[in-house]
Amino acid sequence: MNNSKKVFIRTYGCQMNVYDSELVSGILKKNDYSIVHDEGSADIVLVTGCTIREHADQRALGYIRQVLARKKTNSELIVGLLGCLGQRAGPEWQEMLPELDLILGPDAYRNIHFLLQNLPKKSFVEPENILEDYDDIPPLRKKGASAFIAISRGCDHNCTYCIVPFTRGRERSRPLNSIVKEVGNLVEEGFKEVTLLGQNVNSYSNNGDSFPDLLEKISEIRGIKRIRFTTSHPKDLSERLVGIIRDKENVCSHVHLPVQSGSDRVLKIMGREYTSDHYLRIIDLMKREIPDVCITTDIISGYPGETEEDHQKTLKLVEEVEYDSAFTFKYSPREGTPACTMGNNVPEPVKTSRLNEVSTLQRSITAKKNQEIIGKTVKVMIETVSKRSPEDMLGKTDGGKNVIVPNVKLNPGAFCSVRIVATSSQTLFGQLEEVLDDNGSMTN
Repeated sequence: MNNSKKVFIRTYGCQMNVYDSELVSGILKKNDYSIVHDEGSADIVLVTGCTIREHADQRALGYIRQVLARKKTNSELIVGLLGCLGQRAGPEWQEMLPELDLILGPDAYRNIHFLLQNLPKKSFVEPENILEDYDDIPPLRKKGASAFIAISRGCDHNCTYCIVPFTRGRERSRPLNSIVKEVGNLVEEGFKEVTLLGQNVNSYSNNGDSFPDLLEKISEIRGIKRIRFTTSHPKDLSERLVGIIRDKENVCSHVHLPVQSGSDRVLKIMGREYTSDHYLRIIDLMKREIPDVCITTDIISGYPGETEEDHQKTLKLVEEVEYDSAFTFKYSPREGTPACTMGNNVPEPVKTSRLNEVSTLQRSITAKKNQEIIGKTVKVMIETVSKRSPEDMLGKTDGGKNVIVPNVKLNPGAFCSVRIVATSSQTLFGQLEEVLDDNGSMTN
């Protein structure tokens, strides 16, 4: 029976949440729901929420309350919460927001079409299969140049600050051949780039196949121009993986390697399973083997028990590594994690001050590294029209740096050589020199 229900999905958080929204869209599309991009026209509004920090919770909560207000004039409107936030806060939000019709965590999407037609008495629904991998469900992706592919779900690491093992469960990896087939299908659909996703892609393991095995197989697929992956754990980044990045032209020379802290004492409290020396040896290996590698990271300031000495060690490590960019955060306690009960909390003003110091240092390093690119010609894959101006295009370098190319019209997926002429704090600006293929040139 044809279902005329229109569904709008709002996504907050990381690439994995984006992928989850695409999975849900695929399930619903297959069951005759219409996916729309206008909230006002929707019969069903779903929010895929992130819960890694309190600020993420509040953003989703504010939006959901806005949508729930519409139910006062449209009692037929269905509103649901998905994602990590749905799993962590489901029972609590079920009581706090009784108007919410459905709350599902990341492992409970498979029957969402049925649940939307038969709303449960209690909105929060526990997953039937805590080892769900959705290997047989094709996501519904927007047409473009780049696509996300989840190669694994969950995490077996026990970082004391992280809620992910509680919301996404134990780590499990999809079969290698299934992932390779999916990449091949994406190439046939016109995608040029894939980003392999996992809470820790390095620890991918299925039936004896490792992450380097998978990366090598995907790199051999004809037509795949760029392969990215995130997120890497320093404990599991191997010399073989570094060699593949070095040797395979279509594996991007960009590694996101979260360090979180430069202090061994704090790393131990965090449960990170490596030392700063181990981390720096990996950095040295990558810089030696991949001279043009771009390295990005995550850093948490103000962890419970962090001293000024610990903070200074983080600053020293940032100076030594010279990251291309970094995501920096104040520590945010998550109920249910060991860190939430540690005590010895850093005062909020001190957290803010330390975060500002790390961020300021990293911005200066990023600015210096970007200045060094001015005058050089780089290879750029066009992704979309720039938000700054409809006359400009936005693309990325192999290393993941954003590049604005003015006064050109190129289709997503087109590759071109661009001479960098200027830079802002995070973005490069260039002049088109040459379109490198015939896959997308509209005008030249």
